[in-house]
Amino acid sequence: MRKVFFSIVLISNIVFAQSNLHIDTSYTIKSTYNKLIKKYPFITIPQEKHNGDVAEIKDLIYQQRKDRALHLDAFYYKKKKLNPAIIMIHGGGWRSGNKSQMHALAKEFAAKGYSCFAIEYRLSLEAKYPEGVYDVKNAIKFVKDNARKFNVDTNKIVVLGCSSGGQMATLIGTTNENQGFEEASFKSKSTSKVNAIIDIDGVLAFKHPESSEGEMASFWLGGSYTEKPENWKNASALSHTDKNTPPVLFINSSIDRFHAGRDDMITILSENKIYNEIKTIPDSPHSFWFFEPWFTETVKYTTQFLDTIFK
Repeated sequence: MRKVFFSIVLISNIVFAQSNLHIDTSYTIKSTYNKLIKKYPFITIPQEKHNGDVAEIKDLIYQQRKDRALHLDAFYYKKKKLNPAIIMIHGGGWRSGNKSQMHALAKEFAAKGYSCFAIEYRLSLEAKYPEGVYDVKNAIKFVKDNARKFNVDTNKIVVLGCSSGGQMATLIGTTNENQGFEEASFKSKSTSKVNAIIDIDGVLAFKHPESSEGEMASFWLGGSYTEKPENWKNASALSHTDKNTPPVLFINSSIDRFHAGRDDMITILSENKIYNEIKTIPDSPHSFWFFEPWFTETVKYTTQFLDTIFK
């Protein structure tokens, strides 16, 4: 009886802790639509499609921390036993947004033969850099550990992110098997290594002539560049790009600051004969992936890239 009581108290404390998290809800699909509709009156929000060939499992716990659980949503193609997997990281300036914002893309990719995972990670109001990076890497390990359940080919793991999620995706992909970016306490038989990166309008370098990162980045990185220069450097994928970086697809808006450091990164990739592509969508705003007609373009560019590297 005492054991049961202890379990109830423990679960209650976790629920209480999670319910008291301060959540920034400023970045949503709807709020972004309201900002953009006057300038882009033709945009529409794509409807999430149901497909009988796609299995959906939401709010799976991939890590139970002492004070809270971390979840992911899985969407996977049921007709094949070995699908490439896409780990999906939402944007929101490392402070806002949530995993549901990746559902429309995840369902679209899953219907085309992929296993997709929209990841919850700790945002800057809860945890500073590099904790959120640890979270996504732990989610990758969880997916690999449960590959058979989700029809995943563990040799074809893709990390995809949008905006700040794109920054995180490229950092995760360029720090494959770098123990400095792993949470040692997370127990897994798998590694967080990925085989491809898709960066959708995420910066590659925080301190760079093309970058204008400021308050949001400073808050996540634990201080301004003057206060925390090592974090600003280490959190930049450009600092880690080398011969071991996997193939990369950059899908960009027409706003230059959201791909700061990209061209320098491409120089390194090309020197090392690492496959890479750039797709720039003309006259598009940041957060273009939320809306048609750019949603369909994003899906097309992503699947064409993955067909090329995984064929």
